[in-house]
Amino acid sequence: MNKPIYTEKTECQDCYKCVRECPVKAIRVIEGSAQVMSDACILCGRCTEVCPVGAKKIRDDLGEAIELLKRKERVYVSLAPTFRTEFNGLDSNKLVAALNSLGFAGVSETALGAQEVSASCAQLLAEGSNPLLISSACPSVVHLIEQYYPHLVPQISPVDSPLQAHCKMLKKAFGDDIGIVFIGPCVAKKNEAEHSFDVALTFTDLRRWFNISNLDWSSLNYQQDFILGAAEEGGLYPIDGGMIEGIKFYDAPANTLFMAFSGVQEIVEAFDELDVKSFDCPVFVEVLACIGGCVNGPGVSKRGSTVQKRFRIQSQTPPAPLQREQVSLNLTKQFHQREIIKKSYSKAEIAAALLKIGKKRHEDELNCGGCGYDTCKEFAAALIEEKAEPAMCVSYLRKLAQNKAAALIKAMPSGVVIVDENLKIIESNRRFIEIIGGDASIVSEADPDLEGAYLERIIDFHELFAKAIKEGTEVQIQDIRQNGKIIRLTLFSIQKHQVLGGILQDITEPVIQREQIIEKANEVMRKNLSTVQQIAFLLGENAADSEVLLSSIVKSFGKKE
Repeated sequence: MNKPIYTEKTECQDCYKCVRECPVKAIRVIEGSAQVMSDACILCGRCTEVCPVGAKKIRDDLGEAIELLKRKERVYVSLAPTFRTEFNGLDSNKLVAALNSLGFAGVSETALGAQEVSASCAQLLAEGSNPLLISSACPSVVHLIEQYYPHLVPQISPVDSPLQAHCKMLKKAFGDDIGIVFIGPCVAKKNEAEHSFDVALTFTDLRRWFNISNLDWSSLNYQQDFILGAAEEGGLYPIDGGMIEGIKFYDAPANTLFMAFSGVQEIVEAFDELDVKSFDCPVFVEVLACIGGCVNGPGVSKRGSTVQKRFRIQSQTPPAPLQREQVSLNLTKQFHQREIIKKSYSKAEIAAALLKIGKKRHEDELNCGGCGYDTCKEFAAALIEEKAEPAMCVSYLRKLAQNKAAALIKAMPSGVVIVDENLKIIESNRRFIEIIGGDASIVSEADPDLEGAYLERIIDFHELFAKAIKEGTEVQIQDIRQNGKIIRLTLFSIQKHQVLGGILQDITEPVIQREQIIEKANEVMRKNLSTVQQIAFLLGENAADSEVLLSSIVKSFGKKE
């Protein structure tokens, strides 16, 4: 089975945007295709959001959910509180009725579990055994800590996630043999399915399910409601700061310092400077991997509009009662270090890797980020680890192309010159200098390629180049007499009105003359062969003799001197 996030290899080629956007660089490029490294991935879903061709996929578990309904007698939905922004304008009773029509025995709010988690966190803060608690509600952040900040694992609140707590509530109410399908905005929840529930679907999956089921909304019984009751302040969890509001409801210590961070990049920056020993009061850190909170998760149909989404969540979430009876559940959970070892490399190893992409000096390191890595040294480390390929470096490819083009120009038997709109020479070859001679030969002693020299100071017919630049000439051929030579000049646009190329041939040279005679002879053969064939019966053997004669001319001039 595919991992929760995977790459459709045939659709992914030479992009690297996901490498650039992945906060933990859990991407390996193989033959130009960016593959997700499942063991290093934290399942934030960022790559699925930014992939321009949709090659990064979220595993489709819809078929598994449909099969679960057939296999189990009773299957319940745990519905994430983000439904208020995902199905804005749709009454919750209608949504519940639609879900029940698909075959579910009932629908309950995941936010009920969130309320139990808030109560447990408030109790932990009151006990004061740990001066710093980091929320465990977001599975992506838990992955981040376990894999990349293992020293912070003891600081994770030892409490189930809201979904896991809610599943325990459902099983307590309806039995351990029930089936549970989570529906929400989160990809990382698909990993949690191995423990507390059966299947995790995204809101995108649910919309597709509604479409393929040909749901008749007008025939539904809209009197149906959430089972286990409606959630209250737990409905604030999908926006940053929402969990904190829930914990405050349960009388956390008055001197508790609360912090909220959303978006993996912001969380990473916070974790990098987090010093557990520096706090002299209880501290609770709420962290959500998606910017703005779960309302912008990878499984929603529309990202952004965070202000409007916050407004809907806050305005549509019922206020918390003055007091509430807690459900008796054991929500204790342990977390484990699964550190991704980051290898360090010597200066010699990094230098050797940089040499593969033509970077010999410190000045060659542009740190442009085109490869997806912030610095050339980071890219070099990725090359050593075989996570990256030299072709990912834009400047390396450009230099490679330039070198190949330069080698081709230098090897050409004809003279070649390339100029810009100001007739300033960009590049030329040795044969051009030999044909032109004069000042060109003198200037070439200082610069063999004449780079930067002005064409008008080297040749007399520079006005032809100027005219071709101005007119945007595609291809123009004409013969010019120069110092007792006849030069065939071919002008062609490389970039209209900006870059022009010129090819020069000295057609007075014997080798050129021979080639021209061959060409003329072939032309005579082509034009006269049909006529010769038509009057062959009159000329008899003379027709054959004519063809043999022309062929012999071609062969004689085609031989090397």
